[in-house]
Amino acid sequence: MTGTVLSEDRNGVRTLILNRPERLNALNAELLSDFHAALTQAQAEDAVKVLCLRGAGRAFCSGDDLKDFEDQTRGEELTRRFVEAIQDITRAIVLGDKMVVGAIHGWAVGGGLEWVIDCDLTVFAESTKCFFPEIKWGMFPTGAVTALLPRMVGLKRTREMILFGEQFGAAEALDMGLAWKVVPDAAVFEVAQETAERIAALPQGSVRDLKRALARAGSLDVEGALRIETEATIRSFLDPETAGRVSDFTR
Repeated sequence: MTGTVLSEDRNGVRTLILNRPERLNALNAELLSDFHAALTQAQAEDAVKVLCLRGAGRAFCSGDDLKDFEDQTRGEELTRRFVEAIQDITRAIVLGDKMVVGAIHGWAVGGGLEWVIDCDLTVFAESTKCFFPEIKWGMFPTGAVTALLPRMVGLKRTREMILFGEQFGAAEALDMGLAWKVVPDAAVFEVAQETAERIAALPQGSVRDLKRALARAGSLDVEGALRIETEATIRSFLDPETAGRVSDFTR
């Protein structure tokens, strides 16, 4: 696969690489479409046991590409399609049958941080930096984080992280339970690959059932959160105040 998402196969693991390095892998309509297609294809292939996600260049994903914000908000129908495309990525990661390991480096911001939260296990590079910028721009988070993040870090920490959007690093992510493991920057991709291969070597029926059981236990919360987030995000994208804040930031 070429374009905004690259694909590599090794020992039953398919690695999907977000490939807009010149924009720190910021998400736009093309990346969302390519990423969803790659996830859907991988979930359907029996030879693929486990998925590994990472970004090309200096970052995992820097969130929504605000240079495209005006195009993303040309009417409610277009905005709804864009936001639903974001949520469909979460459905593919969280509710799909295959385990997903994230190799997280550089920046994981906004939508990129949401995809980190969606992964089953995440290996962070030591220098990784994360934050949620949405509220300060008048936006709203997606990715079912309103359901998933409180289970990881608790309600009070979730409120703090989303409301204030303060930057945190890999060590703090590990301490709060958001990161599974933190490794030196040079090792992050290989450790994530090795972790995915360990999972791929396990009896896949049991692994699949574990993924399904854990996902279904919280699936009503996830689907409910996705619906609430979608409507809130559409409202925020179409709010003139949000457009003004985004314009000030990108100027």
